Amino acid sequence: MYYDKLIFEISTEGRKGYTLPTPEIKRYDLPETLLRDDCPGLPEVSELDVVRHYTNVSFKNFGIEKGFYPLGSCTMKYNPKINQDMSNLPGFTSIHPYQPIETMQGLLHVYYETQRMLSEISGLDTFTLNSYAGAHGELVGLMIMKAYHESRGDFKRKKVIVPDSAHGTNPASATVAGLESVEVKSNKDGTVNVNDLKAVLDDEVAGIMLTNPNTAGIFEKDILTIAKLVHDAGGLLYYDGANLNPLLGIARPGDMGFDIMHINLHKTFSTPHGGGGPGSGPVGVNKKLVKFLPKPVIEKHEEGYTIDYDGDALTIGQISHFYGNAGVYLKAYTYLLTIGKENLPNVARYSTLNANYIKESLKDVYHLPIEGVCKHEFVFDGLKDKSTGVKTLDIAKRLLDFDMHPPTVYFPLTFKEAIMIEPPENESKQTIDRFIDVMRSIAKEAIENPEKVKGAPYNTVVKRLDEALAARNPIVKYKDLLEQ
Repeated sequence: MYYDKLIFEISTEGRKGYTLPTPEIKRYDLPETLLRDDCPGLPEVSELDVVRHYTNVSFKNFGIEKGFYPLGSCTMKYNPKINQDMSNLPGFTSIHPYQPIETMQGLLHVYYETQRMLSEISGLDTFTLNSYAGAHGELVGLMIMKAYHESRGDFKRKKVIVPDSAHGTNPASATVAGLESVEVKSNKDGTVNVNDLKAVLDDEVAGIMLTNPNTAGIFEKDILTIAKLVHDAGGLLYYDGANLNPLLGIARPGDMGFDIMHINLHKTFSTPHGGGGPGSGPVGVNKKLVKFLPKPVIEKHEEGYTIDYDGDALTIGQISHFYGNAGVYLKAYTYLLTIGKENLPNVARYSTLNANYIKESLKDVYHLPIEGVCKHEFVFDGLKDKSTGVKTLDIAKRLLDFDMHPPTVYFPLTFKEAIMIEPPENESKQTIDRFIDVMRSIAKEAIENPEKVKGAPYNTVVKRLDEALAARNPIVKYKDLLEQ
């Protein structure tokens, strides 16, 4: 009010040397302890200075729009701007979960159609969009698995089989769900050792959690045998959707015998990845498990869409506020419509082609423990020449000097110096060729000047960190940084 009046007075008076009136300081009905005696110590800067500050800060971070991100098992693909544009449409951003259901029909249509498309892609009958993240989706899937067995009076089924190459969230999710993880050994190519699997199958097994292709990028050729063994033992198959990218439009988990799966929309369907959220981990199930899905459930009728907040009597209950993260689904829905059913298989083909191209181009200087065709990712076990003393961590740090994000390192744990590389389908051959050239140059440096590689990075905002110390005692306040 004061500044509106001031602008009016200036515009109407128009006099030189106009003296700005002193604003009246109003006291509000607040406790004295909450009132300021002085003005806040905020910097007085121009808009241009603010823009430059935050732009420069953004340059200090690394993101998919800045450079190549070959992060194995995480599919760091580009998020098209059209996804953001669609999710920012006023009809979506202005919506409120408590408004009348008849005024939310557009958004519910997007939800319903997204569920249908995910079902078609996965081969599973129904999806819920309630889960906030991939790990949350895992928990929901295991809760469904547990509820299924308990509904049959089979309370002793508490064991969840997890391969030794599995993602760390698998055993963690099993524990949170009140289940017990049982590890099975992998073959040299990372696939499940069927004989070891047979040895742990008994009437206490609730199910098995698998990623296919596995963490080493190898397709589980015995998946139908594995499915039959687990089902014959009374267990269920859970599909960890982390590595779904190379299967899109080519193969479906439901056709392989999986009963439950979660999908990481941020990995496969180009929604934002990381940063603490918002995320999403839709969970799909086959027909016999539909009644266990969390509530609420979106239903389609002749007169439109409704939301069932009660669910089936066997539902695992409500696992999130309202119905998941709407903005994330709008982005994934846009991506699916943009790609189209006819082009979806190209996502799988190009991601597989890119991975094999890099693997074959570098296997003469990096140790390749698994020969043969991989899918969307593969694993090197450090440099081929071990005499240099250069470790996988050194290689990762050196990559930063070339403005490339390092691949996943030291995972899977089945390889001592693991470098897990995954180039998504939307990277150009020029980008991939440059990555190959950089990796070769680092391998050459390791032989000619190993200490240089061991001291990297040199061109980053901060230099080499003590990673253990940084993890245990992170500096999260600007004031603490100044005191260092």
